Amino acid sequence: MPASPSLTTTALHAGYPGEEVLRGIDLTVRAGDPPLGLLGASGAGKTTLLATLSGEHRPNSGRVAWDGREVTKLRGKERRRFRAAVRFVSQYAMTISDPRETVRSRLELAAKVARKGGRTHAVSPAEMLESVGLAEHYLPRTMRTLSGGETQRVALATALATRPEILVLDEPMTAVDPSTRSRISVTLAETIRRLGIGTLIASHDVELLQRLCPQVAFLGAGQILAQGSLDEVLARTEHEEIRDLAEANPVALQRFR
Repeated sequence: MPASPSLTTTALHAGYPGEEVLRGIDLTVRAGDPPLGLLGASGAGKTTLLATLSGEHRPNSGRVAWDGREVTKLRGKERRRFRAAVRFVSQYAMTISDPRETVRSRLELAAKVARKGGRTHAVSPAEMLESVGLAEHYLPRTMRTLSGGETQRVALATALATRPEILVLDEPMTAVDPSTRSRISVTLAETIRRLGIGTLIASHDVELLQRLCPQVAFLGAGQILAQGSLDEVLARTEHEEIRDLAEANPVALQRFR
């Protein structure tokens, strides 16, 4: 049986001139595995890590590989396949350049990207919306009329439209109200499980990661300081960064213990 597709970093060092942000990151997100959370304080390097995973930022050393192929070396057809198979959604993902663009046209474009990347696609736009808790009547709405939370949910639906192997989410529900966030989490978890999508979720939202991610990696000082269940990670209080986060979220943590 062939190995499941994966997005992997090995001994990854990355940063900017005069500043090393990531120092020796080893991380694997594999299709079919439960979602993995990425937790860390602001400035810990999460954004740099995700940019490096996508190939937008080149490592100083080490490698990022998708299904064994180095991401920064993908070109042409292979790059299109990567963009369809590995989807990245940030909290700023939905740039709206055309005021006439509708939710339907955005989702149909995602389906076209999937086909160009060699991925079969048989999911209707309405089904895509249902996976993030939005009704079919949103389809004719123009993107600019959506609230921030609705826009984030369309961004998730757009990513799921390609039936990706790997999904990388950066603060995916910051603009969604708490009660709706809880409901979407249940639906999203079921969709990820049903489709066998390997998922990495970078977030400050401890409750979201607890709901969705059996395993969490804590990024601090450019390194993975701990990995395990959220309770196991937050018990590693010998690390100042982890101790600070645990002390800042006592109510949220007690709710799940």
